[in-house]
Amino acid sequence: MERRIRVLVAKPGLDGHDRGAKVVARALRDAGFEVIYTGIRRTPEEIAETALQEDVDVIGLSILSGAHLELIPHVIEELKKRGLEPNKDVLVLTGGIIPKEDVDKLKQLGIASVFGPGTPLNEIIDFIKNNVVKLKGRGG
Repeated sequence: MERRIRVLVAKPGLDGHDRGAKVVARALRDAGFEVIYTGIRRTPEEIAETALQEDVDVIGLSILSGAHLELIPHVIEELKKRGLEPNKDVLVLTGGIIPKEDVDKLKQLGIASVFGPGTPLNEIIDFIKNNVVKLKGRGG
């Protein structure tokens, strides 16, 4: 029996708004993924360590605070310290309030995709399914 796709949904930084992250986490669970939700106000170190310990296939970072260009590089750095190369070992996504002009910067850092407010949940689900297949050579 094949293992389900494991997704870590995380809220880095001091942002305490997690309704969107919980909606996405529930949709992923309902789509058949195994979902681990970290809760709010997690450090990049905590997120990277959880990703390693839980052996996740995907990390979804939800950021509404505007600190994405400060937090995401730190998360990526912490993943690499633990031997997890973004988009080779683990698919890294982000969502939230992210200006269009920052999307290319985030992709250069190792973010596979950026999902803004109002993104249809099926779009996120399909992106994960299609890209984990490419990353890991399997589906969910």
